[in-house]
This record gives sequence, C-alpha cells and structure tokens, in this order.
Amino acid sequence: MNIEKIINIKNIKLTNARKAILEILISSDKPLSYEDIKNELAMDKATFYRNITKFEEENIISSFESNDKKRYFEIQKTKHSHFICTTCSKIECIYEELDLNLSKYQIDNIIIKGICPKCLEN
Repeated sequence: MNIEKIINIKNIKLTNARKAILEILISSDKPLSYEDIKNELAMDKATFYRNITKFEEENIISSFESNDKKRYFEIQKTKHSHFICTTCSKIECIYEELDLNLSKYQIDNIIIKGICPKCLEN
C-alpha cells in the first residue's frame, strides 16, 4: 500500500507525522492503540489524535474501542470483523464472512466478544 498514493487520492497534505502514523498502521497485521505505537513516534499525543481524526474523516483508517477502554486503529483494507477476548483482551481480525442481515441497515463492522481458543484451553 503506497502512502503517497493514499494521501494524494484523499487530497490531503502529507506531513512527516502523517507519514509516520500511516507507515506503522500499514505494516501492522492487527489494530493498534496509541499506547502500542507511541514509542515509535516522534510526536505528542495531541498531534497523533489530530492526524488520526483526519484519517478517520477521510476513511483512510477505521477504529473501535476495546474492553480496556482504549481506541484501536487500522488501515481500511477490506471490511472485516473483530474478535475481542473478554479474558485476555486479545484482538483478532476475523476475515470469515459472517452472515448477518438486518433489514434497513448497512453493516460495516462487527465486533464479537467472547473467549479466545487459548483462554478456553486454560
């Protein structure tokens, strides 16, 4: 995924802060919170969230809140669901198609909470 192409399509300015955030999110295979990536960024929390808000407005990233009350962010690639373990708080992306139809609703994201296989073993 090309950062410059993403930014150009959305017609927003590419700053060093935006590039750094996008590089981290693109390289990750799971959603990340600010706490997960703050040590990799040379910016304050306000700058991070100002840019995250812009990315969400432009539909470059999506986000959700987990059990730990943290907000998690990921690049919007393909629509998928998330599983959050209520025991260990692990977050997994679920790419299996979930057959859920609600008349008069368009579903963009589903968050499933339960117990992951590893916690079930223990």
